[in-house]
Amino acid sequence: MRPPEVHTANQQQREVVTQIMLLGFSADPIARWIWPDAGTFLQHKPHFVSAFGGRGFEHRSVFITSCNRAAAMWLPPTIEPDGEHLDAIMGASIDPERMEEIGGFFEQIGEFHPDYPCWYLPMIGADPAHTGLGLGAALMKHALTMIDAQQLPSYLESSNPRNISLYERHGFEVMGQIQSGSSPIMTPMLRAARR
Repeated sequence: MRPPEVHTANQQQREVVTQIMLLGFSADPIARWIWPDAGTFLQHKPHFVSAFGGRGFEHRSVFITSCNRAAAMWLPPTIEPDGEHLDAIMGASIDPERMEEIGGFFEQIGEFHPDYPCWYLPMIGADPAHTGLGLGAALMKHALTMIDAQQLPSYLESSNPRNISLYERHGFEVMGQIQSGSSPIMTPMLRAARR
């Protein structure tokens, strides 16, 4: 079987990428800890996707498989998620009594995030009906080839323990654990620059 083709997603594919992420994260441990109610998840997750990784569209660093079943939203060095928009989404969608616990979780994420130039992968996801086809591996290989040509490191947080082995196969190493109160464990991972 031929490996899946990957190309840069354009603005017209923004909705398709959002739908892929919505499906791909529908059973994600961290996403469903944040929004345990299905209706709240479905209402707010698309806005979260846009705020978290949407700036990648402006920098041609959102990639999608040719079958439109998997995508990865990368941010180049110095480009950050839209923090103001993220804060507004969280404020509108999280019960006030959970804000301290969830705020502590996001503080830990900030502590692990490298403070030097590196590529960041906010989100990678696939339609659950089409997993196990090498789509995630193809997306990782495509992006990391570009990143290696720039001789830069890359960073991500794995919100699902099942994905850690995929990232390790592509050279990422576990940095520690992120956990706050009742949250599942999130795993920050770093891939050193390749020369």
